[in-house]
Amino acid sequence: MPQDPLTIEDIPGSGHCLLRLTGPVTISNLFEFQSKVRSNGAPKLIIDLTGVPYVDSAGIGALVGAHVSHSKGGRSLGLVGVNERVLNALKITRVDGFFKVYKSVPDAEKAAG
Repeated sequence: MPQDPLTIEDIPGSGHCLLRLTGPVTISNLFEFQSKVRSNGAPKLIIDLTGVPYVDSAGIGALVGAHVSHSKGGRSLGLVGVNERVLNALKITRVDGFFKVYKSVPDAEKAAG
C-alpha cells in the first residue's frame, strides 16, 4: 500500500482551481501535490479527496501546509469528498477545524463564488 501512486488532476475554474486527487496521500507520493499547491495562485483552491482512501501523517502535514500557505496569502482552501477514514485522521490529529469541508465539488464551487 505505501507504494500506491497518487494521481492529481489540475482543473482550473473561474476564480478557483480544483485539484482532484486519486490514491492515498503518503510520504512516498506527496511531493507533486505539494508542488501543485505551492504554484497555485487562484483565490480559492478546492481539493477533491473523493478518490483518496487514506492519508498518513505526512499527508496530513501536506494538507495543513496547503491551508497555512493559502491563509497567509489571503486565499481560501476547501476540501471535498472527505471519507470517514480521512476525516478521523484529521480529527485525531486535531486539525479538522482548519478546513472547510463540502459535500460535493458543485457545493465548493458555489461557495467559491
